[in-house]
Amino acid sequence: MVGPPTVEAFLKKHRALALDTSAFIYFVEQHPRYFPLCEKLFAGIETGRFTACTSTLTLLEVLVQPYRLQKDDIVLKFYALLTSYPNLTWVPVGLNVADKAAQIRAGYRLKTPDAIQAASAIVAGATGFICNDKAYQQVEEFECLIIDEYAPRRSLGL
Repeated sequence: MVGPPTVEAFLKKHRALALDTSAFIYFVEQHPRYFPLCEKLFAGIETGRFTACTSTLTLLEVLVQPYRLQKDDIVLKFYALLTSYPNLTWVPVGLNVADKAAQIRAGYRLKTPDAIQAASAIVAGATGFICNDKAYQQVEEFECLIIDEYAPRRSLGL
């Protein structure tokens, strides 16, 4: 039985990536389990090893909790990352994305925000989608890398 490809193999295969909101949150907040993988991902984007895109919906999703908690420092970190990161393209939620999202929602029954993220990836031409939600695996137009499946698990008691 052959296991899933390595992160390196996935990244080598897909030069145009789309990132779901979770990747940004794990990176900025330095999530203890997911940060090492996200750090590698964002380093590759920064150096131009591959390009990435995300929906403008991502900004809304990442800012809700920091605003709720009145954590202006986190808001500023997200703005700094999202507005100036090299090789990261924003996909606006225009008519073409809305139409594609409706098709995806109808065909795959994804929730509206997930359908917008998937449609943004497809419209931008991404072939790899990095997320932490298995619902995206059913979308045939791109290949998913589920962050949780590749993040090392900590040993208990260590």
